Amino acid sequence: MSTPPVSRPLAHRSADEILDALDPDQRDVAVALRGPVCVLAGAGTGKTRAITHRIAYGVRTGVYVPTSVLAVTFTARAAGEMRTRLRELGATGVQARTFHAAALRQLGYFWPKVVGGAPPRILEHKAPVVAEAARRLGVGVDRVAVRDLSSEIEWAKVSLVTADDYVRACEAIDREPPAGYDHQTVARLLTAYEDVKTERSVIDFEDVLLMLGDMLATQGTVADEVRRQYRHFVVDEYQDVSPLQQFVLDQWLGGRDELCVVGDPSQTIYSFTGATPHHLLTFSRTHPKAQVIRLVRDYRSTPQVVNLANQLLARAGRAGGAHQALELVAQRPAGPPVAFTAYDDDEAEASGIAQRIGRLLAAGTRASEIAVLYRTNAQSEAFESALADAGIGYLVRGGERFFQRKEVRDAIVLLRGAARSADPDVPMPETVRDVLAAAGWAPAPPAARGAARERWESTQALVALADDVAGLAAASDAPAPTVATFVAELDERAAAQHAPTVEGVTLASLHAAKGLEWDAVFLAGMSEGLMPISLAETDEAVAEERRLLYVGITRAREHLELSFARSRNPGGRATRRRTRFLDGLWPDEPGVRGTRRARAGQSKVRLTGEYDQALFEELREWRRQVAQETDKPAFTVLVDSALAAVAETRPTSQADLARINGLGPAKIERYGATILEIVRRAEG
Repeated sequence: MSTPPVSRPLAHRSADEILDALDPDQRDVAVALRGPVCVLAGAGTGKTRAITHRIAYGVRTGVYVPTSVLAVTFTARAAGEMRTRLRELGATGVQARTFHAAALRQLGYFWPKVVGGAPPRILEHKAPVVAEAARRLGVGVDRVAVRDLSSEIEWAKVSLVTADDYVRACEAIDREPPAGYDHQTVARLLTAYEDVKTERSVIDFEDVLLMLGDMLATQGTVADEVRRQYRHFVVDEYQDVSPLQQFVLDQWLGGRDELCVVGDPSQTIYSFTGATPHHLLTFSRTHPKAQVIRLVRDYRSTPQVVNLANQLLARAGRAGGAHQALELVAQRPAGPPVAFTAYDDDEAEASGIAQRIGRLLAAGTRASEIAVLYRTNAQSEAFESALADAGIGYLVRGGERFFQRKEVRDAIVLLRGAARSADPDVPMPETVRDVLAAAGWAPAPPAARGAARERWESTQALVALADDVAGLAAASDAPAPTVATFVAELDERAAAQHAPTVEGVTLASLHAAKGLEWDAVFLAGMSEGLMPISLAETDEAVAEERRLLYVGITRAREHLELSFARSRNPGGRATRRRTRFLDGLWPDEPGVRGTRRARAGQSKVRLTGEYDQALFEELREWRRQVAQETDKPAFTVLVDSALAAVAETRPTSQADLARINGLGPAKIERYGATILEIVRRAEG
């Protein structure tokens, strides 16, 4: 029997060994070292693995000088993960940062040379300046209005819309101003906001990008220095790039095409902040010589989860999607079926989910591998209460940042002091445990819940991170880390807001869940008005809500449960309807597994999913007109699945209509004759 090869530390692997760790499509990404390159990567397809191995392969083969590579992404967590992986692969010296962090570093470096003195202070929050600007204009504002106006100012700036252009730009795209204000007032506020900032000698986060972009565009010596430094660029989550970020990227490139972009249009969920998939969707037109590579092998989720995600987007395509969605191919073994549950009320939904989480924990799933996701932050309270009542620890994502917690700040102070006197013969993780034990940490969690449990979870996360750092050093054949190196790691993570994993069930909005994944995901509140949100009044807004649900579904590795409550309060009227996005997918309704369920003994028509697209669009236009005339949402007239069934079966009588799910006696009486006439016209 032959001896299996000894696994070499990642950092010591050869160029060929770096490629051996990839599938064929990821390998195509890794060997495409010269730009332009566009990677269309579906959820769970290993895009971070592909691009970090691409950079490492370029470094190992000598094509890239590490310090000449700048990789940018959108969150500190993603940038931190990228840096960790590059370090594991031996690609030290590569810069992996968020757009803002990279721009801030460059602006801070060049400001003294170009302008003189230190850069202006950066506003942490716009609210005080927005309130002052409104006061000067005599515009009445409250806390909610200040928040909404701050968001509108941010949108204008990242969209490169000035105060002078604001009214025209909003009218061109039919963008409504914040509630209670008109476009002219907001335009005046934009000017006043900039005036107040200038008087206070402060800038906001958008100014960092604006000022750097302008500096690069107008100062040739600055642009030359940056372009000599950075010759190869990688942009992750490119579907979320804003016009302002694209402007800065264009200045970095300076006409060169050594650019690799990675993204998925189906995960565009931040258009309200100015993000747009336009640059990703038009990349091949902007760069005619671009190599386009698709990653569709999903390593994250079970076939059951992947199938639901694919079907969700396929239905969007039937309704006339803006792009061809990537169809994921599951690589994992089969898992449990996706669960769908309708509860009587919100309280019952929260309690039921807490019970399901309790069973998962008892079966061995870690709390940190479970998430409850919802559309709005206001929904979290019910789940916090239900989990607390069940004695289950949790953390609300989007709350206080990990490194800002008092117990974490105190622990780092103690560790920094211990670094000066630590016994070099004692392993670093043991010293960390001893130091934190003196501050109240214990190997077992406290029986109490609430604040005491949260403090323990925070310090336990530091202990676990110490073990991870030591383990990583051993795996890469690096010197054993000291307490000083561990503190340096904490400082670096704090600067990047790259928090360690805290053991507790995650409660998060769907937007906050982007880029994360868990073994078990509960998608709660899947009812009309929440999904899609009632504020989504245009086709584009509803399409984005569908993509948001797709993001939520694809966060789950193995267990996925979707639920909604029929009423808000116990004993209330069951007036809620589950989301239209799950028409034909909810298992107790017709349309699942390709058949229509019989009702009242009458056989329903079998559907193949092949239908006349032109007839379907004509039916949609009729439905839109009816909805407009009756001032009702379009789905209350007829749902898309019913329209698709009509376009497929081409009914010629009311008896034929009665065999289509979604067309009951009342709807046939009201709309039947018109639908049959539309079908007859289509037959020509």
